[in-house]
Amino acid sequence: MPAMFSATAVSDLARFEADLAATYGAALADLPVRALQFASGSAQASGRGEAFDRAVAVASVLRAQGADPETVSAALLSTAFAGGQLDLEGVEAAFGPDLAGLLKGLARAGRLETLGSTKADPEQLRKMFLAIAEDVRVVLIKLAERVILLRGLTKADEALRRAAGEETLTLFAPLANRLGVSELKWELEDFAFRFTEPDLYRRIAGQLDEKRGDREAYIGRVIAKLREELAGMGIEAVIQGRPKHLYSIFRKMRGKNLAFEQLYDIRAARVIVKNVRECYAVLGVVHDLWTPVEGEFDDYVANPKANDYRSLHTAVVGPEGRTLEVQIRTEDMHRHSEHGVAAHWRYKEGKRADQKFDDKIAWLRELLAFKKDLLAGEGAGRGARGLFEDTIFVFTPQGRVVDLPAGSTPIDFAYHVHTDLGHRCRGAKVDGHMVTLTTKLANAQKVEITAAKQGGPSRDWLSGGYLASPRALAKVRQWFRHEDFEKDAAAGRTVLEKDLSRLGATSASHERIAQALGHPHTDELYAALGRGEVTSRQVEIAVRGEAPAAPAPDPVTVKPSAASGTSSGVLVLGVNNLATLIAKCCKPLPPDAIVGFVTRARGVTVHRADCPNITVLSQDQKERLLAADWGKTGEEPFAADIEVVSVDRQGLLRDISEAIARERINVTAVNTLSRGMHAFMRFTLQVTSADAIARVLRQVKDVPGVDTARRI
Repeated sequence: MPAMFSATAVSDLARFEADLAATYGAALADLPVRALQFASGSAQASGRGEAFDRAVAVASVLRAQGADPETVSAALLSTAFAGGQLDLEGVEAAFGPDLAGLLKGLARAGRLETLGSTKADPEQLRKMFLAIAEDVRVVLIKLAERVILLRGLTKADEALRRAAGEETLTLFAPLANRLGVSELKWELEDFAFRFTEPDLYRRIAGQLDEKRGDREAYIGRVIAKLREELAGMGIEAVIQGRPKHLYSIFRKMRGKNLAFEQLYDIRAARVIVKNVRECYAVLGVVHDLWTPVEGEFDDYVANPKANDYRSLHTAVVGPEGRTLEVQIRTEDMHRHSEHGVAAHWRYKEGKRADQKFDDKIAWLRELLAFKKDLLAGEGAGRGARGLFEDTIFVFTPQGRVVDLPAGSTPIDFAYHVHTDLGHRCRGAKVDGHMVTLTTKLANAQKVEITAAKQGGPSRDWLSGGYLASPRALAKVRQWFRHEDFEKDAAAGRTVLEKDLSRLGATSASHERIAQALGHPHTDELYAALGRGEVTSRQVEIAVRGEAPAAPAPDPVTVKPSAASGTSSGVLVLGVNNLATLIAKCCKPLPPDAIVGFVTRARGVTVHRADCPNITVLSQDQKERLLAADWGKTGEEPFAADIEVVSVDRQGLLRDISEAIARERINVTAVNTLSRGMHAFMRFTLQVTSADAIARVLRQVKDVPGVDTARRI
């Protein structure tokens, strides 16, 4: 446990100044020494001696953790700043802008110290805390403050201790864990466990104390045996017992449903060697000496944890038949483990963490381990600022935390909560005050939406600063596409019914006509008719082709002739200098079997040989078919459509788009339709061959929730 100043020792400023100089060197210690002197004078003038005692205690913890001089200085000045004896301008003038920024962050973060008592998701609260703080060193100061607070609550009222313990487990201990501040994390967790589960705490503490002497003697014998064996192999190693923390023991007992005596790592040793080869050599020695426990070996050297933690862990049946845990690592691995790496919740708390958030914070370990070469440069804190510049965190009226892109408006918030709420959004309150729908939201605000009973979004929302979130923008666009689709489909159905009446085929199957014309669903056929993309002539051809009395169409035969190369990469036989177009109805791709159809005005249209519009041609029209084949297509892209049917869910379009992107395929158009629990999507892609489509379809079919994916 780091040394700290008691209320009676705080006056010994010379001693603390000496500690600062020993830690940082005389030049770098100048800033915290000046901060200490100012804070001391301010405390004497204001009579806030106890607050000053706490500030020095916090600064002492931070110094022991290796925090930089600015962080220690901010802790020392926090009392004077909070008490109004010092303002931001004064701090900046006397101590510099970096320290002023830290104190400003401390003031903002102070608003969130009671968030643990809300119903908000704990991980969101931690994200919000870091976002509000802006500079991760602010979080480090708040963690040290929490440690000092808990140390002072051992004699406090039980209800107060319990509340502080619950808040610590919800917010502060996981933050310390994620930032890799192991010593603070252990102390926070053990205090919180002591305050929230006092009976269990006493029982486990008693069990540990009961056989402490026996356990330490046992570990001593294990260490002696290992040292003897390794010396015989010429391996230099540091071998030590590994301390256990009460909360860690409690979690393992509860998580694995084990009794205290069944825990493998109550008796634990750690072996630190020079290199990786020696790690595995030591593992071999341990397994030769004692029998390994099945299922209790983890190779985090070959397979590091998500936070880059590396070590060998094994449990064995040691001397006297007692279970024993042994950890084996190199010196570098040990330093890395002790100093910590961020993004540790996934392992320690058994919950899935947001990967993007993990990636953003993992590199911050360097800020928690003070290095003179970093401080001699541009300052330790510059890289930490703006960690969450692209994200804000706000509250719902019920206390849930919502994270949004920076610059988001109340409409973005409404769509994040629920799509229907976004569609019906008509007004908003922020922190109890009415605001316009274009108001930019800020961290820690409470947002309340006023909604109409029914209705939809305004087209104005697509521009003019109403939306910042791509997700909300996509939902508004989807709503209008759906509205337009419904109108087109209604008009198209009327057109189809009139065409069928004119043809005397009112009983014809709409589904079969849709399939014949390349539309998997009748709604899509109706909409295409409504937009004019399908003509009455095409309907007539489809009806004749699908009429029950009509014979099956003859196989398409074409007459060969001299080949003519075209810019489309298609060789058409029997024509010269005639333009060729790829048919939009079937969009053929190499190496599909193809034919050319001579149109009256547009040259030769190239279709797939099995295209429904080709197989239903009349005998006279078949005379206009020409043989065609693929020439040298090179890398010229062709348009192709795929249809995807999936269970509708949040993030579906993103996941499918990412699957397509993995094949380096460009998407030129997307149409989506939600019906019940399912989503129907059509993607227009730019590809060079049918093989590329096949690869894309394999990727898309692997997306969770996708029922079918096919080329159309």
